[in-house]
Amino acid sequence: MKTNRLSKTLAAALNVQMTKEAHASQLYLSYAAWAEQQGLNGIADFLFRHASEERNHMMKILEYISKRGAEVLVTAIPAPPENPASINRCFEQIFTHEEGNTTAIYKLVKMSFDEADWATWNFMQWFVKEQVEEETLAMNLLNKMKIADGEKISGEALYVLDRDLKNTPDEIIAAQDVTTEHP
Repeated sequence: MKTNRLSKTLAAALNVQMTKEAHASQLYLSYAAWAEQQGLNGIADFLFRHASEERNHMMKILEYISKRGAEVLVTAIPAPPENPASINRCFEQIFTHEEGNTTAIYKLVKMSFDEADWATWNFMQWFVKEQVEEETLAMNLLNKMKIADGEKISGEALYVLDRDLKNTPDEIIAAQDVTTEHP
């Protein structure tokens, strides 16, 4: 009896996305370690938390593939990029990475739609919403850097940013979830 509920192409694409999420975790982990070495412990803490969140995304996909009866393929992940030259560059690279991940998520959504795999299409909606949050978070970081003069950020501004990011919540309220009580 066939119990695999995913097409070969969708299972393969989900396995690729699982690896992308593992790579994202490594990227955040690498940048967190770099920030910590720079004495930016608040930024490091923020990035360490996001490394863990990306790993959770990987696990969510792994569990979905498994529960749908397809084979989970754990493959090697690429090494993270070199350490950024500055905190501004770090945030730019994070935004670029999240843009690429959004594109990959959208391709999976389209693939599941085209195959009329409504279970996978529904599953992927969580990731669509998550990517809105991730991109918003990255854009907010870049906006903070812009206000703080980007590459020319002063020590005082960097100190405040570091302190603020330590206490920044990991969740962003997406536009579609905004209410008058929770703007």
